[in-house]
Formats: sequence, C-alpha cells, structure tokens
Amino acid sequence: MPRIAEVREPAEPTSPEQRARRRRILRAAAQHGAEKGLERMQMHDVAKDAGVAIATLYRYFPSKTHLFTALMGAQVERLAEVTVIAPAIGDPAEGVCNLLNTAARELLARPLLAHAMLQSNNASVAQAGSAVTGVFAELILEIMGVEEPNEEQARVVRLLEAAWYGILISALNRHITPEEAEDDTRFACHRLLSTS
Repeated sequence: MPRIAEVREPAEPTSPEQRARRRRILRAAAQHGAEKGLERMQMHDVAKDAGVAIATLYRYFPSKTHLFTALMGAQVERLAEVTVIAPAIGDPAEGVCNLLNTAARELLARPLLAHAMLQSNNASVAQAGSAVTGVFAELILEIMGVEEPNEEQARVVRLLEAAWYGILISALNRHITPEEAEDDTRFACHRLLSTS
C-alpha cells in the first residue's frame, strides 16, 4: 500500500486559473493512471501533459497518493452531481443500489485507475482520514432520506460501503463478473437497507 509522505498539506487553488490548472492535472493523472496504474505512473509525465511545472504539480499534490485521492474525490463529487436522488416515496434501497452500481461501472471501465484511486484512498484513510469516504457516506444517507443518522443507520452505511468495496475489489480482480458485482450490490443494498 502506498504511503503518504510526511509533507505539507496540498495547496488549495483560489483563482479561476489555479482551479483550471488543478483540473488539467487531474485529467492528465486520470489518463496516466488508466494506462499505467499507481506504481508505473510518473509525476513528471502528468505535469508535462497538464502543461504545468513539476513544482506546481507537487504544490497541489505532494504525492501520488494525494493526487489519486483527489481524483477519486472529484469523481465522487461528480457522481453526487449527476445522481438522481430517490424520491421520498420511492425505494431508497434501489436508489442507493443505483448510485453504487453507477460508481462501480465507472471504476470497472478503467481498472488500473480504479486500483490506484482505491489504494490511495485507503492509505489516506489509514494515515490521515479521507474526505472522500465521508462524502460518499453523506450521499448514501441523502438517498436514504436521512439527515441525522442514528447509530444503527450509521452502522448500516458503514456495512454497505464495506460490502460494496469488497464486491468492487472482487470484480477488479476478476473473481466475479461485472454483472455478478451489480447483482451482489443490489442484494446487499436490499438486505441491509430493509432493516434500517
């Protein structure tokens, strides 16, 4: 598992130009990550393709782990923007299932990139905590129609995330097919959310 170097916090872009530069870096990282994965991707190549100096890349992303965790965060945020939230009278389990299966399809389409983002997010959670996991949990709770989760609801979301993560890893490692992954996710959502 990659480690996060003990370095300063990543800089946050404040101007439109800096935000555009950061987006170019993330796009280049996604391309290189999809082609080469975490270990073989070179930060110099990302900087070159993003049209930025290597020092600029490291100012925003002090390590590959920071870079791929940010990329995963951007994908989760984009997913949150395009996800149709299940209506209050609808089936929250099916809404959550649709969210998880949509995310899985995107990740499975680029397996090397998916491995890089998941590894990096795991390292971030283990070492410093990851905002990505929190955003994903909040999105699930929103689809469930829960604003202030009680202890049981929070536990159900944790279990659901863990089940989905395991299913996703099994599919990435080709132990199960993408179709089986979707069926397993649907099964987990309906079993876990029918009790919450």
